[in-house]
Amino acid sequence: MDIAALSIGMSQASLAQAVSVKVLGMAKDQGSEQGQALVQMMEKSVQPHLGGQLDIRA
Repeated sequence: MDIAALSIGMSQASLAQAVSVKVLGMAKDQGSEQGQALVQMMEKSVQPHLGGQLDIRA
């Protein structure tokens, strides 16, 4: 192999790795945002007047 071909191959591998890291970062950010949204939804759904008493009849 000549030096030009090796250079191109290494450049392509480097680009693929950089793209992969960027995509993983985007996925991590999206997961974090979804987690925060889920926490906010759960906080809004709390109803303190429900579940305080349990009536059992036999």
